[in-house]
Amino acid sequence: MKKLSIILLLICINFSAKAQTADELKKEQAPKKEEIAKLQEEVKALQAKINALPGWRVGAFGTVGASLSGFNNWYARNAPNASAGNIGVTVNGFANLIEENFFWRNSATINLGWVKLDDESITGDEGFETATDVFTISSLYGRKFNKKWAVSGLAEYRTTIIDNYNNPGYLDVGAGLTWTPTSNLVIVMHPGNYNFVFSDGSTIFESSLGAKIVADYTAKYNKLSVKSNISVFQSYQNGDLSNWTFTNSFGYTLWKGIGLGFELGLRDNKQEALNSALTNYDPIATPTEATPTFSNVDNKLQSYWLFGLSYSL
Repeated sequence: MKKLSIILLLICINFSAKAQTADELKKEQAPKKEEIAKLQEEVKALQAKINALPGWRVGAFGTVGASLSGFNNWYARNAPNASAGNIGVTVNGFANLIEENFFWRNSATINLGWVKLDDESITGDEGFETATDVFTISSLYGRKFNKKWAVSGLAEYRTTIIDNYNNPGYLDVGAGLTWTPTSNLVIVMHPGNYNFVFSDGSTIFESSLGAKIVADYTAKYNKLSVKSNISVFQSYQNGDLSNWTFTNSFGYTLWKGIGLGFELGLRDNKQEALNSALTNYDPIATPTEATPTFSNVDNKLQSYWLFGLSYSL
């Protein structure tokens, strides 16, 4: 009994010593954490000064998503032998020249996706088909009145590059004012803008004069990269010729520029909706349906999204 009491006493002393040691270490750790937080704030302040210096700023990040699957003699399926795949790639890049009296901002966005469903019971080539196909490039030049306002000119081109290249294609060219409330946010307001629309053959696509509004936000919060862009064209000729596109890209770095990414795109374009409806319209198969026009076409919201591995440069 006496030996057991001694053993319990030694155990209690050992735990007490460890607890005291942990408390002492925490006391030593606290001021070091404060020093680290102070150094991090100083680094952020220095980075802000670096960002404010004149010169070129370049960067890029994107997302890669892929999934592949296959079935062989899987009799529970209607098609026991089949394979499927989904591949998507996005790239968001920019090259901006910021000087004391002027700026030149350039950006490009590419989003490409392919899908495949190969049923071996059906003969024929069932390769990958295009799922998403987006290409946008823009160039904005401005002469500054002050740190936030500038007179500017913009050229923006949008099209697809895998299917139906430049059919349609959109080129906006215009001039007006640019407001830069922060280093991360740029808002373009161009009341004089011409929207050139390119297409093959006899289609409903039409160019027109109008106003152009663009808001672009690009930032990096520690490991999180964010890019959000909305581009709006409002036609003076006819509201049916107006359009807008809204894209949002996020990338979170986990290790050496590699992480997780997500991209969401939305678009409203009545000309594209009518062109698609006319392409799929068959008066013989559906004689009771009216010929699609701007007044009766169902202009649904267009969208795409991609989730997968992200990369940043």
